[in-house]
Amino acid sequence: MRYIFISLAILFLASCKNGNGSFDAQGSFEAVEILVSPEISGRITELDLEDGDSVAALQVVGRIDATNLSLQKEQVDESIRALSDKTTDPAPQVALLNDQLAVEQTQLKNLQRELDRAEGLLRNDAATSKQVDDIRYQKEALEKKMAVTRQQIVVQRSNNANQNRAILSEGNPLRKRAAQLDDLVKRSAIVNPVSGTVIATYAEAGEMAVAGKPLYKVADMRELILRAYVTGEQLPHIRTGQQVKVFTDKGPDAYNEHKGTITWISSKAEFTPKTIQTKDERANLVYAIKIMVKNDGLLKIGMYGEIKF
Repeated sequence: MRYIFISLAILFLASCKNGNGSFDAQGSFEAVEILVSPEISGRITELDLEDGDSVAALQVVGRIDATNLSLQKEQVDESIRALSDKTTDPAPQVALLNDQLAVEQTQLKNLQRELDRAEGLLRNDAATSKQVDDIRYQKEALEKKMAVTRQQIVVQRSNNANQNRAILSEGNPLRKRAAQLDDLVKRSAIVNPVSGTVIATYAEAGEMAVAGKPLYKVADMRELILRAYVTGEQLPHIRTGQQVKVFTDKGPDAYNEHKGTITWISSKAEFTPKTIQTKDERANLVYAIKIMVKNDGLLKIGMYGEIKF
């Protein structure tokens, strides 16, 4: 198709050169077309678009069923809330150990008093050394037992903290998973990316959509691009940013005039199609150019336009 268009452009340029026309080049109008696809797969619950509809940028034009994703999000949220139920409180066990330690401290005070009394009696020869040593051994044994009890309190708190930390560490991955699901739920909305006109629709509400598969095509019709071809002789006389006149058919021998700006000139020459190429035609090189034309409502995609530089 492209080769056919190039050949038509060559023929037209040739006719202009022979004095049969008054234009420098011709081409057809095109637009920057965007294929809009869903970001998640699922059944289309809403998509109210028709060819020719005008849509605004960031407008929500449809939705994909996200019920399953919402349920997964709720499940993850419940798992996060359940983590606190899996943790244990060391306070009851520590309280028992503290009570035991308090009893042992009382016993230690009593033994200390008995030891002081026995040592006093020993100085007065009213008690034996064995009696004093027995009380001292009981006191030392009780002190060792109290040290063990204190260590048990530390270990109980440490083990409990480690266990709770391991349980609560599951929260961060779960929260990230919840954020991912929440993002997917938001992406169930079909958001139009740019202001423009719907060129074609490929799906309807009720159909299954697949992520990445186009639902419709939209194009910004406020400005159209006229793609044309110029010869090597014309190339030195044009430049990007140059203002040109663009003409479209209005009727027999009548034209609508538009202002255009050359926005791109190809740096690579193209031959006419090989299927119709002759030895003489091999000298005919053309260069593609793009002209941006503001659309006053009369321009359509595929319409032909003529150019005067």
